[in-house]
Parts: sequence; structure tokens; C-alpha cells
Amino acid sequence: MTTDAEETGLTVDELAARAGVTVRTVRFYSTRGLLPPPVIGPRRVGHYGRDHLARLALIEELQRQGMTLAAIERYLRQLPADITPRDLALQRAVVASWAPDGVETVTREELDRRAGRALAEEEVERLAAMGVVERDGDGFRVDPGLLRLGVQLLDVALSEESILAALTALVEHSRAAAHELSRVFRDAVAERDPQAVKSLSAHMQPLVVQALLTTFQRSLKEELREWLEES
Repeated sequence: MTTDAEETGLTVDELAARAGVTVRTVRFYSTRGLLPPPVIGPRRVGHYGRDHLARLALIEELQRQGMTLAAIERYLRQLPADITPRDLALQRAVVASWAPDGVETVTREELDRRAGRALAEEEVERLAAMGVVERDGDGFRVDPGLLRLGVQLLDVALSEESILAALTALVEHSRAAAHELSRVFRDAVAERDPQAVKSLSAHMQPLVVQALLTTFQRSLKEELREWLEES
């Protein structure tokens, strides 16, 4: 199990090993501005943390989706300056959902490994209730992009009913937003070039999803701030 302490104060070699990339790659990304600078500690040694790990994971997922380095740079520049490692993980989960057939079948042992900790049976049941995993014979069907977020929800002090209600609200409103955006794009290009609809969808999907996610995150922060002020 990886603890928070093990994900902070990492040297560049430790960061590269944890992220599964080379030190040269980390330094290259840093020079391109894809990673924030490290915290300089004693003896002028740079230390990296969870933010850097989350960014490397997001970059890897964006590359897996076929995005060029220039496109990844544009994507990261549009993220809020104060984005947290958890928000970066959410971005990665959304990006992973672009890929078709992203669900995999894994063993119980592999499920624990991907979750980053040994899951109790009741925790597996909660993940199944949230739709993050699905039993498939002796194994489990799981969306890797959603698993880490689902595991984080296990530590949130909310009942299973509250989490499911929140997921239902998100699904309903996201479908409404997708329907409206689809209508706007369809009306914009269909009359001129019917074939352009497919091309537009492929090119606009990453930007639209990012815009929706970023807007939602900001709106949620405002709602939570107002809620806390009223409490």
C-alpha cells in the first residue's frame, strides 16, 4: 500500500520509478512546462510530490488517447492553476473514458493491486453498488480510470445511498448537457457538410469534456464555499 508520505518528498529518480517513466522524460516534461518545478530542499535537491505523480499519470493517459505533445501542452495550460492531485485524477478518469472498450476483467488479486490497497469484501460490494466494478464469474469487470476515484470515495463519510443519489444526478445532468451540445454542433455543421459531424466529434470531444469538467469543478467549489459560509 502506498501512503501519502511515500508520495511526497520524492527525488527525481523516485518520481520516475513511481510513475513508470525515465528520469530523462521527467526532465523533458519539466522543460516543456508540463510539470511544475520541484521544491528545492537541502543540498539543492529537488523534491516532487503527489501533484507531479498525478500530472504524469494524466500525460500518460492523454498520450494513450493519441494526443500530440502540443495538444497535451494546450490541454494542461487550460487547467486551473490551483488544481489538486485529486482533480487531476478526475481529469485522467474522464480522459480514460474516451477510449472504447475501456472495461477490463481482472482477478481479485489484480483488483487489489490496481486499487493500491487490499480491499475488504464490504468495500468491494460498495464499489459494485457504485458501478465501479462488476462481478464476472471469479473475476471483476472494472474501468481502470474510475477505480482509483471509487476507492477514494470509500473513505468519504457518505452513505452508499447518498453516493448513488449523487451519481444519478450527475448522469442525468451530463446526459442533458451532452444532448444540448450535440444539437448545437449538429446544427452548426450538418447543413454544410454531413461528414463534418463525425470529424467534429473526434476533435472536439477532449476539449468539450475538459470544459465541462473544469466548469463543474469551479461551480462545485462555489457551492461548497457558500454552504460552509451558511453553516
